[in-house]
Amino acid sequence: MQKKRYVVLDALRGFAILGICLANFPEFSLWTFSDPAGWTVTDKVTRAIQTFLVDGKFYTLFSLLFGMGFSIQLENAGQKTRTFYRRMIVLFLIGLCHLLFLWSGDILMLYAAMGMLLPLFMKLPTKKILFAAGVFLVLPVICEAIFGTKLSDPLVTEQWRICALYGITEANFGTWLADIANYKGMLQFLHQGAVERMWEFVSSYRFFKVLGLFLIGYAAGREKMFANLEKYRKLLKNILLYGFALGIPVGFLYTWSSMTGEPLGPLAHSVFYLLSVYPMGFAYAAGFSLLFMCCPDGKGWQLLARPGKVACTNYLMQSVLGIIIFYGIGFGLGGKVGLLCTEAIALGVYALEIAVSTLWTNYFRYGPVEWVWRMLAYGKRLPLRNEPTVRLS
Repeated sequence: MQKKRYVVLDALRGFAILGICLANFPEFSLWTFSDPAGWTVTDKVTRAIQTFLVDGKFYTLFSLLFGMGFSIQLENAGQKTRTFYRRMIVLFLIGLCHLLFLWSGDILMLYAAMGMLLPLFMKLPTKKILFAAGVFLVLPVICEAIFGTKLSDPLVTEQWRICALYGITEANFGTWLADIANYKGMLQFLHQGAVERMWEFVSSYRFFKVLGLFLIGYAAGREKMFANLEKYRKLLKNILLYGFALGIPVGFLYTWSSMTGEPLGPLAHSVFYLLSVYPMGFAYAAGFSLLFMCCPDGKGWQLLARPGKVACTNYLMQSVLGIIIFYGIGFGLGGKVGLLCTEAIALGVYALEIAVSTLWTNYFRYGPVEWVWRMLAYGKRLPLRNEPTVRLS
């Protein structure tokens, strides 16, 4: 059972990494910055499908899995949480480097910051943790109703002040990364992009969202849910049923709102997000787990588990490959391909990650980023290569 537990968690991480690749590559390809008036029918259909099936759902799943992982780390730390805090500090620094030197869409830095709050909930019973999680997930809607974007307006001013320093304007904003031919130009864009990312966190109140999802994942991990899936079969079926029953119809409203510029306003859009993205993300996790229980020894799970074992490395590698494929310092395809082609490229990148991850994990116990992360957290060198298998004659 222990072996199956880790397979399903790694496979879920691998599934989440696929969804994140599909969600992020329209940003890397600069298609997101294109004028909707110029979208083809194929672009519009692909965008609607992506919004309905992908947008937010896989970050929900990724956040839940991080929360589960943090529960294991805290359990291993016992009463001594210093090692856990060191792990969060190192993760924060990895995310900061990602934000400043590779891509403005980093999420690891926020994950680390919110992860540091989890020890505050360790002594609470599971029901109270889940109640707190629900409050945090609803808070963005309440904050939207009270504050709107007022809290983040100063960050918008600062972003455009930085843009003015480098000559980044509204006219060339969407093509800057495709036009630049050197890393210096990319760094200039990342400078303003780091401020823009902070604006996104504040304007969407994403810190509340992430913390709420972490707490749900933490509760599931603490209850050893994935160590005994059969025990929770009925709960998983209910999550699947009610998650899709609510998420799918509201998901159509969320997709319509996203595709038409939020005609009912940001508050209604925030409500649509709450009632569609989370229920569908939870249903994805439950449905995946139920499928796993039907055939736990299937080879397909192992295929997904390989990239999931080195999920952090693969997340960062997607940024590297996105830069190489789409930016001017690479092949410069940004702004030259449609959304359907962009997503096909994302699938190709994921297939490459499966192949490389499979090869890597055959010989090494950690991904390169995970290995460095662990060594910096523990302050000592850790073995990287897998122990040789001893055959008994």
